[in-house]
Amino acid sequence: MTIAPPPVRPRVPHFSSGPCAKHPGWNPQDLAAAVVGRSHRSKIGKARLKRAIDLTGEVLAVPVDYRIGIVPASDTGAVEMALWSLLGARPVTVLAWESFGEGWVTDIVKQLKLTDVTVLRAAYGELPDLAKVDPRSDIVFTWNGTTSGVRVPNADWIAADRAGLAICDATSGAFAQPLDWPKLDVVTFSWQKALGGEAAHGMLILSPRAVARLESFTPPWPLPKIFRLTKGGKLIEGIFQGETINTPSMLCVEDYIDALEWAKSVGGVTALHARADANAQVIADWVARTPWIDFLASDPAVRSNTSVCLKVVDPAVTRLSADAQAAFAKSVAAALGKEGVAHDIDAYREAPPGLRIWCGSTVERADVEALTLWLDWAYAEAKNALVQAA
Repeated sequence: MTIAPPPVRPRVPHFSSGPCAKHPGWNPQDLAAAVVGRSHRSKIGKARLKRAIDLTGEVLAVPVDYRIGIVPASDTGAVEMALWSLLGARPVTVLAWESFGEGWVTDIVKQLKLTDVTVLRAAYGELPDLAKVDPRSDIVFTWNGTTSGVRVPNADWIAADRAGLAICDATSGAFAQPLDWPKLDVVTFSWQKALGGEAAHGMLILSPRAVARLESFTPPWPLPKIFRLTKGGKLIEGIFQGETINTPSMLCVEDYIDALEWAKSVGGVTALHARADANAQVIADWVARTPWIDFLASDPAVRSNTSVCLKVVDPAVTRLSADAQAAFAKSVAAALGKEGVAHDIDAYREAPPGLRIWCGSTVERADVEALTLWLDWAYAEAKNALVQAA
């Protein structure tokens, strides 16, 4: 049976969880001020890099005594710099409930080969027991699990009088979820997530406690140049003034500045949070009235408002093999991609089968509303194909 497609289409079909949708009204002509063909160390180049740093602090309301730097290799590079430069002075507690958290476990245990490590794990869709975090240890965790759709509900579980550092990978939470700065000593994120910037650059934000660790502790392993944050036992302040370790793309820098300016124009970080919440609520309302789909995260308190992860719960699908369930979900995503109404919404390759829809603030609510109609259409098409093949 042929099913009529919905009459309304998302204006922008970009629901990928990274790189994410550009902000509404984005136009490459707005990047004309980019310092291309010039040295990033020129006076004008450093000024634009410093502008990106200053706007980051302004939009995110970062405390004035925190350092903000632009570093290589996206969020991964920023997290790696923190792990390799700061860990080893105290025991470590690592939280892992999805693939990126597991990646930091691998770095700490197998690459740095630290032995006094506690790993708190949870399955996809759940959080570890946060009450088990030892405040005497350094803590490494993701604020928002991009591949599981699970976030920490707040930072109440991090002790205000902790002895260790709290190292937070916030790449799909920053600009979309409130960050409790006094509880965080290292915060990292990448431009291509919540503000839809371009890839390859990361942000590293350090508290005074993190700076004190850097200046008082020397790791026992060699540090590549790309990871070095200190020289002669002192923080390299230039990194946090726009003197980047390696050569950045000044076109990408300008694009990030453009995104930050847009964020200011819509009301700053509070408005960004509200936009992401409104988009996620559209999905929540649709899930509540749709019997074939559910959230991967069962607890509403820990559900992400950016990388919203869903699972198919139709018994006709769940009784299939794992491979067949994955194929069914992929067929739904593929149909939407073919129609040009939703690109790249497959579940992450290491996550359970399902769909992953980016609902961050650069996405328009009307587009999410239109998408839900097309999700029902694509599901019905896939279900018909399943029945006919039986």
